[in-house]
Amino acid sequence: MRHEPLQFQPRDPDYAARVRASFAQQQAMALIGAELAVVEPGYTEIHLPHRPEITQQHGYIHGGVVGMIADSAAGYAANTLTPHDTSVLTVEYKLNLIAPADGQRLVARGEVIKPGRTLLITRAEVYAIRDEKWNLCAVMQQTIMAMHGKKELAG
Repeated sequence: MRHEPLQFQPRDPDYAARVRASFAQQQAMALIGAELAVVEPGYTEIHLPHRPEITQQHGYIHGGVVGMIADSAAGYAANTLTPHDTSVLTVEYKLNLIAPADGQRLVARGEVIKPGRTLLITRAEVYAIRDEKWNLCAVMQQTIMAMHGKKELAG
């Protein structure tokens, strides 16, 4: 399933390296086996293979894990548009689980809706992919706070 590129200008020419370095520090993403596969201005994708350790009692990937990758995909999409000395933090999000996360892998697509200076509005869609058939399993809308001058913890 193809993604149409967004039209945002990053404030940091090294945004992709900065976002990838931040993701590499995310112990929660490492724990579940998530990969930051795509980083573009205002857009990211997180890919997650199905693993028994992240399933619930029916064998589907747990809804909490779906929320984790949606939150991170949209949050990192916001982070692509912030200045180099800025980190981001989720203020709130609303997640709708609309189908079981029943796939060989999940893809979370995060994108910026409105890039404000302090608050950025984002959304994410999470797809369960089985035999190359994409099934939308969750949608999320999120508010992100840009923390200017606030560095992340060193790895």
